[in-house]
Amino acid sequence: MTMPATLPPATDPAALALGQHAGTRELIRLALAEDVGRGDLTTEATVAPDAVATAEIRQKAPGVVCGLPVAQLVLAGLDPRVRAIPLVEEGSWGERRVVARLEGPAGSLLSGERTALNFLQRLSGVASASRRAAEAVAGTGATVLDTRKTTPGHRVLEKYAVRVGGGRNHRAGLDDGILIKENHIRAAGGIGPAVAAAKRRAAPMHLVEVEVTDLAGLDEAIAAGADVVLVDNADPAGLRAAVERAAGRVRLEASGGVTLANLSEVARTGVDYVSLGALTHSAGAIDFSIIIL
Repeated sequence: MTMPATLPPATDPAALALGQHAGTRELIRLALAEDVGRGDLTTEATVAPDAVATAEIRQKAPGVVCGLPVAQLVLAGLDPRVRAIPLVEEGSWGERRVVARLEGPAGSLLSGERTALNFLQRLSGVASASRRAAEAVAGTGATVLDTRKTTPGHRVLEKYAVRVGGGRNHRAGLDDGILIKENHIRAAGGIGPAVAAAKRRAAPMHLVEVEVTDLAGLDEAIAAGADVVLVDNADPAGLRAAVERAAGRVRLEASGGVTLANLSEVARTGVDYVSLGALTHSAGAIDFSIIIL
């Protein structure tokens, strides 16, 4: 089996929504090309070209299932005759269960198996981390945010998984929002000048966020008119002091040094947002398999 030059459309509405993003479709094409290459030698040698099969995608470990639409796009991209029928809701939590039924040419199911599962296990891992984080801040008033610490090329999918798990997305890229960080401040000559320049350039829908490391920086950011202040690498006592000093004049985001272990304590300081790079850069995989019946 050789790779198609372009991916045909999938049929599931959720898959279609993801598939409308050109980067996602190109990523899937590249992933299939990487694995299948010039052809699946084992399958071509052992499976009759006209053989058809039914298979199941089985979840083998506890977690949130995420990526069923992507798995459908993978299999449909390899062979539009493959049908992927979800049996559980995207975003649902489970342990050992059948999450989807597959029907179609046996060779295509075998050739697309690994690529489909690679996306599914990775996205389910991110969604599971996001679910644990969202549960940790429940009742505190804080919102869990992701970061740009994503796998290169996978950002759209990984941020989708964060949303499926219950977290929210920070900016999608450098063109999606203004976040003035330490090096911007140094290059601009200080917090005040950096915020002022950003406010002049910002479009009406863009908030201006700036990173600070102490209360003096917070005061300067508020005076300069920042909309959101990211308090970097502060302990809970420092965050409580920042919340008291801000007194509702700006929204506060806690970032740096936050883990699932201390997330609840950080959220209870009164900050509005807590961002965790670990949602994407350190998420484990949830184990799945495809079994032909």
